[in-house]
Amino acid sequence: MKRLTAADFDPEVLKLFDGYVHGRLSRRDFLARAGRYAVGGATAAGLLAQLSPSFAAPLVAPADARVKTSYLEFPSPQGYGTVRGYLAMPAHARGKLPAILVVHENRGLNLHIEDIARRLALEGFIAYAPDALHPLGGYPGDEDKARELFPKLDQAKTRADFVAAAHALARLPQATGKLGVVGFCYGGGVANYLATQLPELAAVVPFYGAQPPASEVAHIRAALMIHDAGKDERILAGWPAYEAALKANKVNYQHFVYPGAEHGFNNDTTPRYDEAAAKLAWSRTIAFFKEKLA
Repeated sequence: MKRLTAADFDPEVLKLFDGYVHGRLSRRDFLARAGRYAVGGATAAGLLAQLSPSFAAPLVAPADARVKTSYLEFPSPQGYGTVRGYLAMPAHARGKLPAILVVHENRGLNLHIEDIARRLALEGFIAYAPDALHPLGGYPGDEDKARELFPKLDQAKTRADFVAAAHALARLPQATGKLGVVGFCYGGGVANYLATQLPELAAVVPFYGAQPPASEVAHIRAALMIHDAGKDERILAGWPAYEAALKANKVNYQHFVYPGAEHGFNNDTTPRYDEAAAKLAWSRTIAFFKEKLA
């Protein structure tokens, strides 16, 4: 069966879906508005199902013998008390390794983000992906339920949890102390935030994430590699002010925009996935981490 891509959907449906994913539209509103674009026997509910993630084919299988995985908790006294996440590292590592904090989208620690952590492990990193939904019982195994839970988080505590996770990850006995962050969508915004909070970070890679306030950019010491989608009007609208602040504060940054790509283009579980853009962005990301975390 042909794999659906963004090109198979009306651009207005993609905009509506983006609004639904990010909480600007309820499910009911999406279905009501998307119905006018459902043709040829399709339904609005069918469009939503087609656009929603499918976790059937991870790039690195959970049981891959090359990777050692576990769930690990760290204390977070300024956050929710405890942060829990998925740890992945090479199964037969020799010596200590640099570490990368992986920050998920606005659905918590789903199977796709665990796959991302395993991909990083295969590249020679220790990867840790916290679950922001842990205080609410953890990722519920359902994307819609996860999306409903997310607004119930106290974001100040959640951000403190990510800070605590970063500190704990760098102190793991298997780690060199060199630390990077990669985040996607919501996680891209968190990655940008962590860059302003943690001067010890060596490298930060936000994928289509909200930019931090310009007033906070002066605190960034990490090198940045920023990936944005060419069709992501919402995120790109904040870029000029961010770029001006980065230049004014002499931050080491690279910014890549992928023409024709949609927000979420790196997530290979949805039709918004853009294979060419994702592979290029990922290869750039791995090379960047290997350089900056060496």
